[in-house]
Amino acid sequence: MLPALCTAVPQVTECTGTLWVQKEIKDVEVLNCEYGKNTIKFLRLHREGKKHFVKEVEVCTHLRLTSPQEYLEGNNSLVIPTDTIKNIVLVLAKKNGIPSLEQFAIDICNHFMTTFCQVVYVKTYVQEVPWQRLHENGVPHIHSFICVPDGIRFCEAEQCRNGPLVVFAGIKDLKLMKTTQSGFEGFYKNEHTTLPERHDRILCGELFCKWSYGECKDFDFDCIWNKIRECILEAFSGPPDCGEYSPSYQKTVNSIQMLVLSKVSQVQVIEVVLNNTFYNVLDMKNLGLNNDKEVLIPVEAPYGSCACTLGRKKFFEAQGHVLKDERKCQFGLAAAQGN
Repeated sequence: MLPALCTAVPQVTECTGTLWVQKEIKDVEVLNCEYGKNTIKFLRLHREGKKHFVKEVEVCTHLRLTSPQEYLEGNNSLVIPTDTIKNIVLVLAKKNGIPSLEQFAIDICNHFMTTFCQVVYVKTYVQEVPWQRLHENGVPHIHSFICVPDGIRFCEAEQCRNGPLVVFAGIKDLKLMKTTQSGFEGFYKNEHTTLPERHDRILCGELFCKWSYGECKDFDFDCIWNKIRECILEAFSGPPDCGEYSPSYQKTVNSIQMLVLSKVSQVQVIEVVLNNTFYNVLDMKNLGLNNDKEVLIPVEAPYGSCACTLGRKKFFEAQGHVLKDERKCQFGLAAAQGN
């Protein structure tokens, strides 16, 4: 479990005439307090002779201390300034480089846990700007890159004192579309239903996918991330020559999760959120034209969204309980594994 917080009684400042006094609130306890530095952005350049490699990242790192005295008493003696947190992240990038996003997040967690005895919980988030090496006539350029918005890679690492280091990874802002082999039929209808059934429609959405490796091990994180991305694209689109029919956004989400779990044994829990973009066929009869689903107008708001989290039963049973909804756990899987 997470270490217990200090049991000091919270106080509130109360105005009595012209004087301000401290008044105890005896029925209140601190459930959680943490702080950190957000949006630490930098570019890490690595050179191997004439060939250059780049990682541009954004980092957020939060800490929880042995006592919430800075909140309750204004005592800052245990507080590591957020400016110091920022400097530590930059120093680690300089000294260790960024072999992978996950390894860099692990390095950050390890540093705070091994350096500061007052830190009982650390969580860091890292996301990458999608720079790809530029190719000219099939030849990779040694120092030029292009930003390709085909999904943003991110990861999280978190650890409690005396608990395992837990690693999450994912991809977000991945926009996908298929122009047929999708429908939505047989849904519940009542007096408020106006949506017609469709057996052939465009399926388009922005995907968020996050998975957990459970307890940190010596994984090839880059290889696994690329494999999961391939699984997402395969499950969404189906075979390249014919595709695969999707009866709903929900079923597409499930197909993605099941393919990842079947092909990537290192993944223990996977969450997928798919926000859909709906396309209306434009009526062009008043222009004297028959529009056979050739010109369509995107409807960006309001939009539908579906989400599902799947996990391996053996993984949760190994923790001594079944965690059905990761979101309901106050501190995520790190807390669950610390029990």
